[in-house]
Amino acid sequence: MTRQLHIRDEAELDIIDAVAWYEDQRNGLGAEFLIEFDAVMQRMIDTPLQFPQIKADVRRALLRRFPYAAYFLVSDEKVDVVAVLHQHRDPRTWERRIQP
Repeated sequence: MTRQLHIRDEAELDIIDAVAWYEDQRNGLGAEFLIEFDAVMQRMIDTPLQFPQIKADVRRALLRRFPYAAYFLVSDEKVDVVAVLHQHRDPRTWERRIQP
């Protein structure tokens, strides 16, 4: 069974911000970020349990080249991305997003 990928609106904005920042640094770098992010997303869909559980049901997938992490929840049906943040950002940023 293939899980569905769901990227929350806040996480989508995180990605857009990161791509824009990298693109400002060097033309084409934002696209390189997206390529790496897409590869990590595919790994999250295919084998989500390979990523460490860092709190409650939240798992973290690190990008290799860029200092970013994707924080996500996983069920049998879907991978729910709650945040894509620079690793030096306050972790309460993603924690607030999973509060009921």
